[in-house]
Amino acid sequence: MATTKWAIDPTHSEIGFKVKHMMFTNVSGKFGTYDANIATEDDNFENASIEFSADINSIDTNNADRDNHLKSVDFFDADNHPKLTFKASSFTKKDGDYELTGDLTLRGITKSVKFPVEFSGLMQDPWGNTKAGLNIYGKINRKDWGLNWNSALETGGVLVGEEVKLNIELQLAKQ
Repeated sequence: MATTKWAIDPTHSEIGFKVKHMMFTNVSGKFGTYDANIATEDDNFENASIEFSADINSIDTNNADRDNHLKSVDFFDADNHPKLTFKASSFTKKDGDYELTGDLTLRGITKSVKFPVEFSGLMQDPWGNTKAGLNIYGKINRKDWGLNWNSALETGGVLVGEEVKLNIELQLAKQ
């Protein structure tokens, strides 16, 4: 079987997340610098080989002070752990869409994760390039990876929620 390689189109993709702030609103962020090695058997994404990394120093929450705090030892510890990495162990069809399972590494801690994936299919762009659309989403608990910092609020509760919602929109270009 032929192997098809895919590259992330960075102008049409976003590696995003949301976390509760002060127990009632979400703060959104994204990683601006990332890389991936994605290979499929022909145009079939089932059993795709996926390796992904994001540069922690590219985190952007639209607030420089917060971004610097996230890069610090309180959270990601970018000086000692400059990359977030993911290596898929399976990409299987489930209920019309897909399920992505693999190892997510943050702060030197690796945990197995499982995320639903919406596959938008294949399409030709106006220049004749084959594109694929994927939306990977799900939740993780940041404390599972040692991102434990928090601050109690005078009114009760904490400043930063434990649950991190992921929303990864990918447009892939066939190589």
